[in-house]
Amino acid sequence: MSTKNADINIGGITIRPGTHVDLELPAASLYTQTPLEIPVHVIHGKKKGPCLFVIAGIHGDEINGVEIIRRLLRSSKFRGLKGTLIAVPIVNVYGFVSLSRYLPDRRDLNRSFPGSERGSLASRLANVLITEIISKCTHGIDLHTGSIHRNNLPQIRVNLDIPGIEDYAKSFKIPVIINSNSRDGSLREACNEMDIPLIVYEGGEALRFDEVAIRAGVKGIRNVMKELGMIRTKPTGTTNRKVIEPMVARSNKWVRAPESGIVHSFKRLGAHVEKEESLGVIVDPFGHDEVEIISPLTGIIIGKNNLPLVNEGDAVFHIAGFEKLEIMTSQVDTIQKMGPVISEGLFDSVNHDVNTSE
Repeated sequence: MSTKNADINIGGITIRPGTHVDLELPAASLYTQTPLEIPVHVIHGKKKGPCLFVIAGIHGDEINGVEIIRRLLRSSKFRGLKGTLIAVPIVNVYGFVSLSRYLPDRRDLNRSFPGSERGSLASRLANVLITEIISKCTHGIDLHTGSIHRNNLPQIRVNLDIPGIEDYAKSFKIPVIINSNSRDGSLREACNEMDIPLIVYEGGEALRFDEVAIRAGVKGIRNVMKELGMIRTKPTGTTNRKVIEPMVARSNKWVRAPESGIVHSFKRLGAHVEKEESLGVIVDPFGHDEVEIISPLTGIIIGKNNLPLVNEGDAVFHIAGFEKLEIMTSQVDTIQKMGPVISEGLFDSVNHDVNTSE
């Protein structure tokens, strides 16, 4: 049986094994007649193997994924790649140019899959992605962040009812895994129906670069590719490498504001909290009233609203509980310490200087 990879066709362009190709998928023009295209980078290995898509920018204001893909392509040589990597850094080009989560008609692209050739703008864009990219792949990674003013600790979201998806999610080697059902019209739901395993990586906040989330994302994708047998990583010789043990949260809950007012938070993202512990207080502008925000469970803060102005019922803290909380706390602390200097062993293959290649 031949081990040579076959040609792949995307957007009418034939890509031969052993080549790297940058191409652009046409999208509907703006009403000014300005053309827009979806950028796609294809690394097509000479040898057979999985076909992995990595996409970002389904929500146009989620920019961490754009930087993750840029660094992934710059920091990796991909020599001897088995299979194919298809990277799409900006899917929702309309939202990206206008700094918006949505499309011009206010539709959410991630509620529009699998799409249609004759539907709305969102539906047509979803159809292009499914037809030209997703349908040709065996595995997928979808990069997201929190929404405006909401910061997410690096985490993986999957539906654990899908056979084999837990092992795939753990191959990313991020400590936090959240069991989350697919939403109607989401890319995850479409991939489930196509029997394409997909993991969603969440990290950081919309319209903000988060260095920890970016570096964790780059390393995580490389971990997945290594697990799939697409690439090999060189041993570093480090004997005291920090070992990541991904864990599925046994429960997770958003803590909502009991009153409207101004939040003064006592806890940072990634902090360990106990049940009934005070997470912060909500005060009124005149200092007359003060209401505590109480944790409903013991766990780790995996999401946080950074906007101090809240209305009653607004989500403020997202907390996840774990069986081995002490181990999880230690691993989250390792990630939280990530900054200009990379923690030993955890993100060793990512650039220290984002402007230079590995």
